[in-house]
Amino acid sequence: MSLDGRYDTDNIFAKIIRGEIPSVKVFEDERVLAFMDVFPQSRGHALVISKVSQARNLLEVEPEVLAELAAATQKLSKAVVSALKPDGVVVTQFNGAPAGQTIFHLHFHVIPRYEGEALGRHGEGGMANTDELKALAAKIAEAL
Repeated sequence: MSLDGRYDTDNIFAKIIRGEIPSVKVFEDERVLAFMDVFPQSRGHALVISKVSQARNLLEVEPEVLAELAAATQKLSKAVVSALKPDGVVVTQFNGAPAGQTIFHLHFHVIPRYEGEALGRHGEGGMANTDELKALAAKIAEAL
């Protein structure tokens, strides 16, 4: 699947939104969800998704939803910086398989960067420990 296609209502993010698959939430409202990436590239790697849009990528998203996602991504980034004190933050978003997109539900990555620590490859170290993710999510949530 690349830039064109139909939205798959059984993608993992759709299942998380419906509560069919657990996630470690940082914050959520009726339209946006921020949660920890279970295959983090660094300590504190989190994701932001829309709960209301079926856009698979940036090219398909409704402008008002994009504005909500941008605001939520900034909110999460500020909380990550406040809580975890990284030396930098990568905010990224992929469009299409050749660009690195693996889940075709629009999402933004907030990836803290720490001086002297290499950025891990997504999924390289296996699934993160849920208790560690919960502790990080709680710390980030406290900084909101």
